[in-house]
Amino acid sequence: MNGDYTKPKFEKNEKTGMPRYIIDRDVYLQEKVIKETQYTARDKSLLVTIKDNFSQWKICAAILSLFPFINWIPTYPVKKYLVGDIFAGITVAVMHIPQGMAYGILAGVTANVGLYMAFFPTLMYVLLGTSRHISMGTFAVISLMTLKVVQTYATVEPSPSADGSIVEFTPIEVVTATAMCVGFILIIMAILRLGTLSTLLSDSLVNGFTTAAAVHVIVSQLKDVLGVSVPKHKGAFKIIYTIIDLGKATPNTNLTSFLFSLGLILFMVIMNEYVKPWLSKKCRFPLPAELIAVVGGTLISKYADFKSQNVKIIGDLPVGLPYPVIPRMELIQLVWVDAIAIAIVSYSVVMSMSLTFAKKHQYEVSANQELFAMGVSNIFGSFFSCIPLACSLSRSLIQEQTGGMTQIASVISASLILIILLWIGPFFETLPRCVLAGIIIVALKGMFTQAAQLKKFARQGKLEVCTWICTFLGVILIDIDIGLFIGICVSFLALYIKGWRSSCALLGSVSGSNIYVDLNYHKAAIPIPYTKIFHYQGSLNFATRNAFKKSLYGAIDVDHRKIRRASLIGDKNGGSKLLNDFRILIIDLSSMWHLDVAGSAILTEILKEMQLLNVKVYLANPMDRVYDTLVHSMALGEGPFEILPTLHDAVLYARSIDNS
Repeated sequence: MNGDYTKPKFEKNEKTGMPRYIIDRDVYLQEKVIKETQYTARDKSLLVTIKDNFSQWKICAAILSLFPFINWIPTYPVKKYLVGDIFAGITVAVMHIPQGMAYGILAGVTANVGLYMAFFPTLMYVLLGTSRHISMGTFAVISLMTLKVVQTYATVEPSPSADGSIVEFTPIEVVTATAMCVGFILIIMAILRLGTLSTLLSDSLVNGFTTAAAVHVIVSQLKDVLGVSVPKHKGAFKIIYTIIDLGKATPNTNLTSFLFSLGLILFMVIMNEYVKPWLSKKCRFPLPAELIAVVGGTLISKYADFKSQNVKIIGDLPVGLPYPVIPRMELIQLVWVDAIAIAIVSYSVVMSMSLTFAKKHQYEVSANQELFAMGVSNIFGSFFSCIPLACSLSRSLIQEQTGGMTQIASVISASLILIILLWIGPFFETLPRCVLAGIIIVALKGMFTQAAQLKKFARQGKLEVCTWICTFLGVILIDIDIGLFIGICVSFLALYIKGWRSSCALLGSVSGSNIYVDLNYHKAAIPIPYTKIFHYQGSLNFATRNAFKKSLYGAIDVDHRKIRRASLIGDKNGGSKLLNDFRILIIDLSSMWHLDVAGSAILTEILKEMQLLNVKVYLANPMDRVYDTLVHSMALGEGPFEILPTLHDAVLYARSIDNS
């Protein structure tokens, strides 16, 4: 050591033809390694860490990190990317029209709000976001979660406040306050560097949640398909009550709405399942089936006079852009709990899609910057009548498949949406709501087919299946936010159980080499004479210490009761007879990722009990953080432990001491 690197010596094995290496060095104790490598323990306080970080903070670097587009826009390859981005932007704009209108109504507000979502917050995300391929705007699950907030706090009639004044919250005031609250939550998460929080939401949780949310979405659209009115329910089991009310209202079905919806759903299925795949082989531009349905439905409704047949239509669509209005601050304290759930779900969806595209196209996405970008975009959108922001799975896939390479595609899409908002909007005023309901139902096919992944979760383990079922049933039977909370709790419990679980094995060497493997699975491995090597994988703390000791004694075949009996009578020789000439115990800590003081205490207890049996105990190959805990514990009177830096050093050292 001391800065010198000794190259291993090689010689050829004449029998096998494989190279053999020869290492000529002393056996190292961990203490010597620590001294010669000048190891520094992790003892920095939180204040010191914050000071170090801020001392390295540069103003220019901060600006560049807050506005990622500054990094890539100067080197934008116009000839290579521009045509694809324009083509993708036009395609996504075509999809934004029916989806935005449908999901705007799904959120409990007017259809034009969904179009605002494709313009205001989307442009802000272009400036601040790090993903180049996702299509921001409306998303079915987020719209449904927003609808729940609208149904809870939007007042149909004025209601008295605590001081006797009249308070009334319109749906648009509720959704803008929710969007602003979601934005603040996401920015706080970005400041606290909680970008990795979404990774705590397991695939089984997200799958079960979105599948159950799709059921909620379909049930909410059935009233428009049937052309009936049903009471709005709040709280637990509302989906059950809604289904019962729909059953009671079935005799009052509007046949025009029902038949028109069935025809449109059949048209969309044929287009999506047969025509689109065939056409995709002929040209790059995907068939705009949704737009055809919207335009066709609008024209049929206008000339067939559906309004006179009591078919519900969209109604007034104001021309132009909304004036900026500050959301009502008194609503923030009412909606913040629901906003937390919306923020977590929207961020998880955005990050999952962003990471998928980033991996495919080999660029990086910053988790914390995405939090900041979504937070600012939501706050900016809340001033312009927008609901909480998310990315659409279908639009993002189409944007990438049609050649979109950067967020320039979103700029093109937003520009076309602006044209619709300024001049074309009133054309869609006669669009039947049953058309949008049919589009939503067909679009949810992907969310239902993902339930087939339950088989994959079953192969992964029972905990994943339990998480999926609990989340799904919680969302279906109780409510969306409560079901999500149940799913998160079950997922965290499963994560804890997985972390609590440990595995252990006795190791032997491969043909007398320095390679050590599990004796249970490698039958030809050779046990080390007079030595037991116990490999432990897991954490050793106050919760697992008893299980660790039980596993250790079970593996080396020692009866703890007999050890205690030998200690009571002071019979060391009688105790050693229990071990069948076993004199050395080596505990391999290479896979122990956490050790606390209670874990060190149980190691001391094992050390003392092994001394009663004339067995020497050595610890091998600890991680730095585990070594720090061992040193700290020895300073508090635990141990003393003899620690070796590698397992092979421990075997050689133990045998040399034993032979001497």
